[in-house]
Amino acid sequence: TFEKLLIANRGEIACRVIKTCKKMGIKTVAIHSDVDANAVHVKMADEAVCVGPAPTSKSYLNMDAIMEVIKKTRAQAVSLNESICCSFVSSWSLQASEGVTFIGPDTHAIQAMGDKIESKLLAKNAKVNTIPGFDGVVKDADEAVRIAREIGYPVMIKASAGGGGKGMRIAWDDEETRSSSRFSSQEAASSFGDDRLLIEKFIDNPRHIEIQVCVLADKHGNALWLNERECSIQRRNQKVVEEAPSTFLDPETRRAMGEQAVALAKAVKYSSAGTVEFLVDSSKNFYFLEMNTRLQVEHPVTECITGLDLVQEMIRVAKGYPLRLKQTDIPINGWAVECRVYAEDPYKSFGLPSIGKLSQYQEPLHVPGVRVDSGIQQGSDISIYYDPMISKLITYGSNRAEALKRMEEALDNYVIRGVAHNISLLREVIIHPRFVKGDISTKFLPEVYPDGFKGHKLTDLERRELLATAASLYVAEQLRSQRFLGTPRIPIAKSKRSSWELSVRLGDGIYPVAVSNDASSFSVEVDGMKLNVTSEWNLASPLLSVTIDGTQRIIQRLSRNASGDTSIQFLGTVYKLQILTKVAAELSKYMPEKAAEDTSSILRSPMPGAVVAVSVKPGDTVSEGQEICVIEAMKMQNSMIAAKTGKVSHLGVTGNHTQLVKED
Repeated sequence: TFEKLLIANRGEIACRVIKTCKKMGIKTVAIHSDVDANAVHVKMADEAVCVGPAPTSKSYLNMDAIMEVIKKTRAQAVSLNESICCSFVSSWSLQASEGVTFIGPDTHAIQAMGDKIESKLLAKNAKVNTIPGFDGVVKDADEAVRIAREIGYPVMIKASAGGGGKGMRIAWDDEETRSSSRFSSQEAASSFGDDRLLIEKFIDNPRHIEIQVCVLADKHGNALWLNERECSIQRRNQKVVEEAPSTFLDPETRRAMGEQAVALAKAVKYSSAGTVEFLVDSSKNFYFLEMNTRLQVEHPVTECITGLDLVQEMIRVAKGYPLRLKQTDIPINGWAVECRVYAEDPYKSFGLPSIGKLSQYQEPLHVPGVRVDSGIQQGSDISIYYDPMISKLITYGSNRAEALKRMEEALDNYVIRGVAHNISLLREVIIHPRFVKGDISTKFLPEVYPDGFKGHKLTDLERRELLATAASLYVAEQLRSQRFLGTPRIPIAKSKRSSWELSVRLGDGIYPVAVSNDASSFSVEVDGMKLNVTSEWNLASPLLSVTIDGTQRIIQRLSRNASGDTSIQFLGTVYKLQILTKVAAELSKYMPEKAAEDTSSILRSPMPGAVVAVSVKPGDTVSEGQEICVIEAMKMQNSMIAAKTGKVSHLGVTGNHTQLVKED
């Protein structure tokens, strides 16, 4: 094998490669930006070299700096970020002559498959089903409109060199085509250094199914398909929940898709792990979408059901070894589900980025059948410069029901503090009847939540459980405050109190709650019904296991203050409550309420980011829906529009347009 391997990547995928290298006895070199100096992948590697400042174009995509590090560290092999693979091709021959091996496919395959326009033409020639569309490069917005009219709306506008949902937009008319081509081009240039676009017919209401072609294609003409992954749960064309296998495919369709994927891999003489993505309609007709010449984010679910280490296979193929397996050796053992845990606010467009420091972080590795691929730790910073992914949470079971149940338990046991996160959305998706039944498509989120995600809707029983748990927590804390190191604070204190009358506010409702205790057990009366609540009541623990009338719940108390306000994560969603004694509740009605700020005349960014364009100036009259500025966050561009007609009185951005905009 290799003695030393350089990893030109960051985050969870860099950590994933390092783990396999350690297992194989390969020393690793990490590159990093200046803000990533203390990142987990840097600490895990045997060596680490800074390649520039925070922006990816000046660090992780800095070709000259990376080439210099390869020479300096004398790395024998290199694992690359896919975004620079194509750019790397022109320089790679210089290193290849010096005995440096690329962990991945040959350069001609990267060029062919990394370009969506060329890959589509190659797929057609390999007799792979393709989506109708324009096979050339779109020159400008006017040509985009002409092509879209010829294809017929709706159309999908894509970055030719894109991936990960960046540079992709759906257009339903001429106006949307013009604006989408503009933003897609700008995002593509920012993320991939290539602003070329293509246009395809948009397949409405499809399923997004991938074939992992561990195309493991080796250098000896062998190629395998490692079954499919279902990736239909998406927001903004980015995957959120993946699973393997798919509930939708039958053996015949699976085989047909796999054989076409292998045919495409062989057509470009592919030699590594890769992924061929398809869209599948309701009649199980499938169409080639793209081929990713890298280890996909969702590769763990494939590893779970096949038992393979794909990184190890990639390294073996790069070294020149033939594949050890045949197609008949590839199993489907059990079921695996992956949830992408993001630092995002799911209540804003199903997930707008959140930044901050992880003040507390605890992965649910104690839950059976759980795997967590992450590149962060407690104290890590989530910044505007990189993808907001916190981790990939994977659960495995003997069947789909077991895998989903373990995922539900894992999400409840995941502790993330300091940034907003999408745990609540993930949990709601995996327990939704449509998802459980397998009735999903890429339009799942907007169809299930047409008015946006609002969190878990409590049933009457769940509401009583939450109120009883919150009241019990309040009383447990009152009892704890009376003792110090297990003994009463005042030896001559009166006999211990055993009952409390409380008032609990939840949402718009105020509920009288009566609590009585017996050791670690509380009897709580809510809505005229009594519930028995028991726990060890370790109030210092971030996780609290509570049993309510025989039903076990894992809760997290996120905050509390002296005014009785408390936040509790229950069934994945964070609920804000106020718990007061009966007397305090009666007096609270005399307290003046703080008036809400009038923001009707202010445009605030709904996310942290950088202002990359301002379309107005003070004194301009703007109409409702008119673009005011463009915010770039995590490489995605977002147009900020006026909520009403009026005159611009002040702009909070001066000088160059790179200042940070604070989150609303």
